[in-house]
Amino acid sequence: MATAIQQVPLKTIDGKDTTLDVYAGKVLLAVNVASKCGLTPQYTALEETYKKYKDKGFAVLGFPANNFGAQEPGTEAEITDFCTTNYGVDFPMFSKISVKGDDQHPLYQKLTAEKPTKTYKDNTFKERLQGYGIDTGREDEVTWNFEKFLIAKDGSVAGRFAPDIAPDDAIITNAIEAELAK
Repeated sequence: MATAIQQVPLKTIDGKDTTLDVYAGKVLLAVNVASKCGLTPQYTALEETYKKYKDKGFAVLGFPANNFGAQEPGTEAEITDFCTTNYGVDFPMFSKISVKGDDQHPLYQKLTAEKPTKTYKDNTFKERLQGYGIDTGREDEVTWNFEKFLIAKDGSVAGRFAPDIAPDDAIITNAIEAELAK
């Protein structure tokens, strides 16, 4: 039986209707991505992590979002071109959504409700953003681009990681491996 998270209607970056139910039984890393962010080079680690684990029942899912500093202004076609040309992205990408605020996509409503707290690398990420005058919002809200949600095989949220933790950091890869082993 699909979980509420798996049943949320989505669109792929090329406009096809889908849900996360097509990934049932896989471990997923859902990430809100942006093309013009200081963290954009994480695309490289996302793709490497995807390649490392995809044959073991894992997928990275990219959700472009323009919520933070207008750092994802492009169209779906421009985002696709940017990701494939600059980072060789082959993992599934979805249409641009809002991950925070009044227009927050239902998927992110469910992800943040199920896992309202996140793991930080060094507890200074929010402070650094705030030092630039950026309102990081409530703890349960997505803090910035490249926040990661680890979704277990059963569709539950197994982990949530702040943007300052790279996808290939042991904090995340150990969590992925633990979920894959279940």
